[in-house]
Amino acid sequence: MPLVPVLKTVFGLISLLVLALAGWLIWSWWGGRLAPAGDGRGLIFVRDDWRLWTGLGLLTWSFLGRLPATLFLARGDTDPSRPRREAGVRVAGSDAELWVETRGGGGGLPIILTHGWGLDSTIWDYASRDLGEDHRLVLWDLPGLGRSKVGPSGVTLPAFAEDLRAVIDHVGETRVILVGHSIGGMTIQTLVRDAPDFVRKRVAGIVLINTTYTNPLRTMIFSKALTALRKPVLEPVFHLMTWLQALFWLGAWQSYLSGAAHIANRFGFGRFVTRSQLEHTTLLTTRNAPGVQARGNLAMFDWDAAGALATLDIPLLVLGGSADVITKAEASERIAREGSGSVEIIDGVNHMGFLERAELYNLAIRSFAERLQGPQTDPFPSSFDLSRS
Repeated sequence: MPLVPVLKTVFGLISLLVLALAGWLIWSWWGGRLAPAGDGRGLIFVRDDWRLWTGLGLLTWSFLGRLPATLFLARGDTDPSRPRREAGVRVAGSDAELWVETRGGGGGLPIILTHGWGLDSTIWDYASRDLGEDHRLVLWDLPGLGRSKVGPSGVTLPAFAEDLRAVIDHVGETRVILVGHSIGGMTIQTLVRDAPDFVRKRVAGIVLINTTYTNPLRTMIFSKALTALRKPVLEPVFHLMTWLQALFWLGAWQSYLSGAAHIANRFGFGRFVTRSQLEHTTLLTTRNAPGVQARGNLAMFDWDAAGALATLDIPLLVLGGSADVITKAEASERIAREGSGSVEIIDGVNHMGFLERAELYNLAIRSFAERLQGPQTDPFPSSFDLSRS
């Protein structure tokens, strides 16, 4: 979503300025200066040691700052999140090459997990462990992220929807449950909008996590200001990131080392975030190509799927966060209302709530899947009272 990338760019520039200042201070210390001698006779060469020590301090922060930043910004872990991989296969998408991993087993309906923008499928580490015992889980990297490659169609929501369709076909003839976070949820809604008959035939249920139904600038905090800045500021910056990707990537890694990127990504979490979750998220948004991420953000600006779920008679669960500043809870509530689904707003979590309160999100998904598995009178899950868990 556009807010965090903008913050990352700002903090990244600050980080680069600090590195430049450190270099200048050390250089100016080495070069020294001429000053009047103590007896007033002539000039002597002196070095101001404060320049050296200040420069070394800033240089240390520039390359080792992520360690104290992570300690300060998040709490300790009891169950660390890790960017682990398992064996996968290459699947042909609409025109992209997709990386797909299958985990877990059991007799439950297969669950296809689609991650948010800037991340990759390793972000589902908690879900893999919590849901994999009862369900076959299919994790895939969106084109251009992780191990998937971008096709000629580029980075667009309709192309992503066709790629998701290819992943569904890869699973086999069985019906599946679709779970999507952020742009993953937007991808699912795009598939519903563009191929409703296919979705009715192949999809047993849909879970949308911290996502929106339209241009995300309209459903995040400061929406009026950000919408006004779209044309004069945001779009030029994102285009610049695609043209100067190597430079922005260098800045992204320096920002990662300094901890500035961790500060930016912290804005996507609520009060429950742990150090491994913040580190995991920041690592993924740093190692994925800035140009691809910029093109994805540009694609979101022209996207809309409002009302797409209205005529689709498929069970729907929408999960949001009460503290989500990137896709506000009102967006989750509108999606559920239009799709005649159930909505749960988790207390105290932000856009990355499915990490910081993974146990609650995964409980909701598991309960939803269980209701789809057998005969039922009500296709939609009842309230889970997650906010009080």
